[in-house]
Amino acid sequence: MSTESIQLAAASGGLMGLFFFVVAVAVLAVLAGGYWMTSRVKYSESLRPRPEEQPKLPPEGAVHEIRENREPDEIPLIPKGERPLTPYDVGNFGTKPSTSQDRPRWSKGTSGSFGGGGLGAH
Repeated sequence: MSTESIQLAAASGGLMGLFFFVVAVAVLAVLAGGYWMTSRVKYSESLRPRPEEQPKLPPEGAVHEIRENREPDEIPLIPKGERPLTPYDVGNFGTKPSTSQDRPRWSKGTSGSFGGGGLGAH
């Protein structure tokens, strides 16, 4: 190897080291900026509620689960010759308690799941 190639390799190695140093400083600056932004957001938030400000149970106690069968509200029928309903006309339809509160059961020998291998409810 000649002296020129050694000097060229040393010069490019020095530039490479300088490049990695600049990249490392930039990464540290981004991390420090992220920490600074996070702490600003955290300190601008309202304080956590004190124990006396926490929600309390109602006087009658905890709310319990209600089991009931529900059925959807029916979409109104359109008289023949009138414009069909669009989703905007229909709006939000809710549900109402079902007239029958008997829980539906599956046929014997089936799991009740789709693809469970049985014939389904018959």
